[in-house]
Amino acid sequence: MPEQHDPAPAIQTFAHRVRNARDRAGLTRPVAAGLVGRSPEWVKGIETGAIGMPRLPMLIRLATIYECGLADLTGDERIASATYTKASHADLPAIKHALTSYRLTVGDTEPESADVLAARMRQAWKLWHGKGDHRSNVAMLLPDLLADTRHSARALDGPERRRALVLQAQAYHLTQLFLAFQPEPELITLAGDRSMAAAQDADSPRAMAGAAWYVNHVYRDAGEAADARVELAEQAAALLRQDNDEDIARWGLLQLAVALSFAKIGKGGLAWRYWDRAKDAAQRLGEGYAHPWLMFGHGIVDAYALTMHLALVQPGKALEVADALDLDTVPSATRRSFHLIESARAHGMQNEGVASVALLQKAHRVSPETIRYNTHARMVLPELAKAGPRMVREDARELALELGVTA
Repeated sequence: MPEQHDPAPAIQTFAHRVRNARDRAGLTRPVAAGLVGRSPEWVKGIETGAIGMPRLPMLIRLATIYECGLADLTGDERIASATYTKASHADLPAIKHALTSYRLTVGDTEPESADVLAARMRQAWKLWHGKGDHRSNVAMLLPDLLADTRHSARALDGPERRRALVLQAQAYHLTQLFLAFQPEPELITLAGDRSMAAAQDADSPRAMAGAAWYVNHVYRDAGEAADARVELAEQAAALLRQDNDEDIARWGLLQLAVALSFAKIGKGGLAWRYWDRAKDAAQRLGEGYAHPWLMFGHGIVDAYALTMHLALVQPGKALEVADALDLDTVPSATRRSFHLIESARAHGMQNEGVASVALLQKAHRVSPETIRYNTHARMVLPELAKAGPRMVREDARELALELGVTA
């Protein structure tokens, strides 16, 4: 009997890979075209092979909107977005070491109380949301926070141990935020998974809700299907009560998570239904309310309407929201800078380069390390420096160099 061989796997071309990536992201050609600033015919040309592989900046943009790696598009594992963005923080090795170090014995060191850990965590959140280089500031505290919350969670008993686990979950949230836009995405997944594990071990619905919010972002970055993200958020929301501010804030935040998931795949009706629920939660909390570290409140809900319009490829409506935004109601320099970048993205989609550069400059003044590691800002500034309106080309070039991007 002749020896049988498995059939050779079909060779996938770039056109096949980019089509598959768009399908997995759940985007139509017109939606994808709007997000990359090209026509639907251009997207079709890429997917049929009529147009060849674009240059690296456009590849990075495609990978960003399809929530995949460059290797998923090009088939070349050696290519990574870091080769273009080089957005690696100097403290990344220290955070990686703290995240992947294991103390296998409890030892004789006295564990810190939950009260002491909570005070340290509040200080870390203030640094994250404060002015200046928030990543660098938090990096000075984070390794010890990770080690000490782990130690206390192992050495304490009863309610104190559960409180330590809740704080451990928060330490992993901060780690996840630090790792965002860094060139080691697998570490973000690790931090997200550990945050949820700590929250579940604490048997705390609030901690699980907070972890679900952050894990939702991990899911989106990993290209997980929208139904998985929605299911997670709704499961966590169902655990919360509706008779106190802390639960209502986290419930509202999870409604935003679902809204963003539906907006990402072009389901506007469902997206705005959940956004309305988040808005209702903010109204129940009152005009001046903002969660001390999750930042949920009127300002965040309104600002995320801008991001949702961008996901739905509605830059005109996004600009209407941006014009009405009062970012002073968001007590976080980090979040204000992000939403300024989103406003700049809306102006960029309308080919309004002058406004886009002005908003990116303002975002840099508000929170330098937010824009320094923002993929969109790092991609568009070199383009604006070369082909933007003449009156702002030099400004775009100077800001790009400030971010460490070759213009």
